[in-house]
Amino acid sequence: MQNIPTVKLGIISVSRDCFPIELSASRRAAVAKAAGDIYECKITVENEADMLKAVEDVNRAGVNALVVFLGNFGPETPETLIAQKFCGPTMFIAAAEDSADTLINGRGDAYCGMLNCSYNLGLRNIKAFIPEYPVGTPEEVAGMIADFVPVARALIGIKKLKILTYGPRPQDFMACNAPIKALFDLGVEIMENSELDLLVAYKARENDPRIPAVIADMEKELGGGGKMSGILPKLAQFELTLLDLAEQNKGAREYIAFANKCWPAFQTEFGFVPCYVNSRLTARGIPVSCEVDIYGTLSEYIGICVSGEPVTLLDINNTVPVDMYESDIKGKFDYKLSDVFMGFHCGNTPMCKLSKGELKHQLIMYRLLEPGKEPNITRGTLEGDIIPGKMTFFRLQGTAGGGLRSYIAQGEVLPVATRSFGGIGVVAIKEMGRFYRHVLIAGQYPHHGAVAFGHVGKKLFDVFAFLGVPEISYNRPAALPYPTENPFA
Repeated sequence: MQNIPTVKLGIISVSRDCFPIELSASRRAAVAKAAGDIYECKITVENEADMLKAVEDVNRAGVNALVVFLGNFGPETPETLIAQKFCGPTMFIAAAEDSADTLINGRGDAYCGMLNCSYNLGLRNIKAFIPEYPVGTPEEVAGMIADFVPVARALIGIKKLKILTYGPRPQDFMACNAPIKALFDLGVEIMENSELDLLVAYKARENDPRIPAVIADMEKELGGGGKMSGILPKLAQFELTLLDLAEQNKGAREYIAFANKCWPAFQTEFGFVPCYVNSRLTARGIPVSCEVDIYGTLSEYIGICVSGEPVTLLDINNTVPVDMYESDIKGKFDYKLSDVFMGFHCGNTPMCKLSKGELKHQLIMYRLLEPGKEPNITRGTLEGDIIPGKMTFFRLQGTAGGGLRSYIAQGEVLPVATRSFGGIGVVAIKEMGRFYRHVLIAGQYPHHGAVAFGHVGKKLFDVFAFLGVPEISYNRPAALPYPTENPFA
């Protein structure tokens, strides 16, 4: 199942009619050559008629993300109407001047043209992507285009995404609840279902002939049989259920994500914990969030699009004990005690992101549902320490008033044994203590955070900014106070 978009880029150059059209065309060709895999529209836009022809040309070529290139000053109205008529994310960039020897007949003034372009985009309320510094040589512009690809992938995916939910949130988990109107505003479709719908679909796949093949794949991933093998038929049946539901309920959408209730009635009625299945689908680009966390699964989906690899959803869970900090972190890594914490979830992190994953029972559910017994209905988590390396903690969140806010914090998972249970890692983020208080608490964020494995903050920021998220918070350095931070503390 292909669950994230494939971006096909196109480039259209524009030219002000009092500038040489050949200048814009030749500069466009140089950019296309430097960029590589991009469709080069040979229609240079000087007027509205050209604009219509150029948009028709890139549409015919299957382009779904567009670069509008100011090879010279550019025509303000036609160039901005390109973004209005094109149904996909559009980036505007401009050419730097070529040489000191060409500043009379070969000067393009695109540096100036970008200013008027941005003004006209604003007049027409057209959303467009403009890089941090949008003027450059062909090689520099090609680099900007490469950076645009993961952003475009996320924006296309969001517009074609449907999130399926199953069940209400567990009791006392209002933190994962937020108004969904803002999601419809973004273009995301939501289909809410009952836990009973999921149970009926699951029971309908009992003795499904596909189950043995899924079990074999699970055994291979887990390192052979014997890893609570008695629970694998149920887990395989559930995996097939979710995959079938994804295909059956796409409707007019192309991509699917899930936000499902996973406790406590799930264990008693289904007879297992769904975490391992959630991890396997997320590894395949179909995020399945726990506790019906709709904004969490959307955050995960965005993370998959921008990073191009599996992500996870973790609780910002517990502090690192002082003795553990003193023995394993202090003096070995450049972090204060308040910079580190443990990111944990029951067992939904993909196997490829664990140092050594193992199928186990969920200890917290076991205490509640099977105390003192041999684990049965609480089996199904994938546990292990998360692989060390760069990571980005982030979240797009709905507010109680129906708005949107977000945060992004880059850090790392330390190569420190957690000595604990679940899918868990010791996470280090500079100035985490202040970020925890003045972003997470002050911003009333829930405990779930999406995790991308790598530093993808720049791409995430561009996505959130394009979506019009009014608040994009980050972990500020010590020299930059938060608005809520007491200067006398």
